[in-house]
Amino acid sequence: MAGIYVHIPFCKSKCSYCDFASFPDKLCFAESYMACVYREMAKRSPELKNYSFDTLYIGGGTPSVIDANYIAMLVASAKKNFNLSPSAEITIEINPGTVSAGKIDIYKKSGINRFSVGLQTAIDSQLRDLGRIHTLNEFIYCAKLLKGENFNADVMIGLKNQTAEDIEKTIETASAFGASHVSMYALTPEDGTPIYTDYLNGELPDGDTVAEMYAAGVKKLASLGYNRYEVSNFCKKGRESRHNVNYWNRGEYIGFGVSASSCINDVRFTNTFDLDEYFKCILSDNYAVIDSVKIEGDDREEEYIMLRLRTCAGIDLAAFKRLFGCDFKEKYSLQLEKLAKYLYCDENTVRIKDEYLFVQNSIIVDFFG
Repeated sequence: MAGIYVHIPFCKSKCSYCDFASFPDKLCFAESYMACVYREMAKRSPELKNYSFDTLYIGGGTPSVIDANYIAMLVASAKKNFNLSPSAEITIEINPGTVSAGKIDIYKKSGINRFSVGLQTAIDSQLRDLGRIHTLNEFIYCAKLLKGENFNADVMIGLKNQTAEDIEKTIETASAFGASHVSMYALTPEDGTPIYTDYLNGELPDGDTVAEMYAAGVKKLASLGYNRYEVSNFCKKGRESRHNVNYWNRGEYIGFGVSASSCINDVRFTNTFDLDEYFKCILSDNYAVIDSVKIEGDDREEEYIMLRLRTCAGIDLAAFKRLFGCDFKEKYSLQLEKLAKYLYCDENTVRIKDEYLFVQNSIIVDFFG
């Protein structure tokens, strides 16, 4: 099974940390943009007729900022153009400051069965610092609209003036109002974003402090019944994000819209990040791809190792041999010896020990030296 991703690049305002392709001043183009996405889907349909898709993920930007009927038409277009499983996981990202009972009703009637809510923090002053357009009360209102639904709450750590207690309060809030999944991410200050100035000025927590915040968050999540299955992702039993699990298994996926990435038949390609260029390409009956590369040999193997070691399950040794025709322990014996302190190994699995998962990047890089 493969996945479908659709990027909705519109939002009400740009958050101070946002480095994604999003346009707070171009919402007036939403109808034209969605028409182009439907057209792009129809153009890709014939070449993907033999694929079965198990997930559809609508991300952004802020998908919930546009007319909900456009989203319903998007889901219908995906079902029309692709072999989308009747039991597919269909997710939409929503900002609590942009939802209503009417929108949620349209989403559910269209077939959306998973919601990813951008909570980030339960502290209103921190939300303002981030440039978020919602408040804690708006998150609570949103969560009440989603009562009984499968929904994720995003939680950010490493914020200005944030404490471990703030993170615990945020997690407790998400849990109390019904989140079945929590994604806990460390803030990454990207050059060119407003929050990068705070980073340069030393106003953000240092790496050791963020690690302590992460550990506090992990402990709190475990106490509330959330199981970690990837470095940043925690869920109640059976509520893993199927779309993201496909990424971590190095599965195939097709992306639509501005900046969307795809990986089909070991070819990785990315659409233009420029909205005008996207319009021009699609309306002239061309694809909007700006970069394409065939992933071969060791690159395939390295991608798989990098992705699987992000997960708590780690590398299944039998699956690795089936995929790449070699014995993982034999090929990487030197690395396994060097990294023995950080790894759990048995006859079936190699994974990073729980206590070192947060620093997995510094461990994984040694496999490729």
